[in-house]
Amino acid sequence: MKGYGRKTQKQYLLKTRNMMNMNEAKQIRIEEYLHSLGYSPVRQQGGSLWYNSPFRDEQEPSFKVNTERNLWYDFGAGKGGNIIALAQELYASDSLPYLLERIREQAQNVRPVSFSFGKQPLSKPSFRQLEVVPLSSPALYTYLRQRGINTELAKRECREVRYLTGETPYYAIGFPNRSGGYEIRNKHFKGCIAPKDITHIRQSESKEACYIFEGFMDYLSFLTLRLERCPDRPELDGQDYIVLNSTSDLSKAIRPLGGYESIHCFLDNDKAGIEAVQELQKEYGLRIRDASHIYEGYNDLNDFLRDKRSGQAQRQQEKPEAEKRQRQSSRRRKAKGSGCSRTATGRL
Repeated sequence: MKGYGRKTQKQYLLKTRNMMNMNEAKQIRIEEYLHSLGYSPVRQQGGSLWYNSPFRDEQEPSFKVNTERNLWYDFGAGKGGNIIALAQELYASDSLPYLLERIREQAQNVRPVSFSFGKQPLSKPSFRQLEVVPLSSPALYTYLRQRGINTELAKRECREVRYLTGETPYYAIGFPNRSGGYEIRNKHFKGCIAPKDITHIRQSESKEACYIFEGFMDYLSFLTLRLERCPDRPELDGQDYIVLNSTSDLSKAIRPLGGYESIHCFLDNDKAGIEAVQELQKEYGLRIRDASHIYEGYNDLNDFLRDKRSGQAQRQQEKPEAEKRQRQSSRRRKAKGSGCSRTATGRL
């Protein structure tokens, strides 16, 4: 501690006393940590617990926790490891001090848990002191803009959910479902506040068409794209909408979809999305229209929107440089022309 004043030494000691080291973090059971965040396993096979991946929506569980070795592996992403590797994915960071701090904060909510399959977990994750307010956080607006989403549309469709886990306050974008629960998301976390259900958005007048999306980011992406392409007449209320909030909840949408003449599917271009469209086609035949060709080559509609935004930004960056080169070329041509003129004049 040489070179530190007494006050600085004290602050340093207080800070390090509260820090968690890697060995302490690795002692936390991964299944208990996941449960504290709201994730529960779908089934158990021997010493392994299988989950729907916390990193994406999916119908079949592809995320395994080996409870004997306290390790995880996501077969869909081809990634795995210990709790620190898990935190890297959950909190989108490679900074070890930051990850250890997030684990430490969440650790106070970790409790021993047992699971009863086919029923609800015996204990529930804690989201305390829930407060739902109009969306207003600058950080959440920044996150939405990073996803390419029109923030005014998001403000209309979503809420800001504030809550405590342990004694730590958090806030996230909240998208309401038909049962009073919320899908919640911010830059570092994706989860839900029970009860989990689909979202059915009906217009004031009955509609013949319904557009169906896997997640609310895809729904917001559609509204954003439609508003950009048809700013004068976007007709956002020209149809009803259903957001599954997970393809695993497709069965809950079957009955509500029965009253529509046409059903347009904007689901992911992956195995779960393709199988969901096939399931709907079995149920409703020619009423189903697969719209995924619009964003062919992309995983989902939001990926398509973000790539479109990235291309626009690149063109905006290139435009001043192109204009600069054009001006320089124009000046060279003028200089060359005036030089010829002077030479000609000199000959006269």
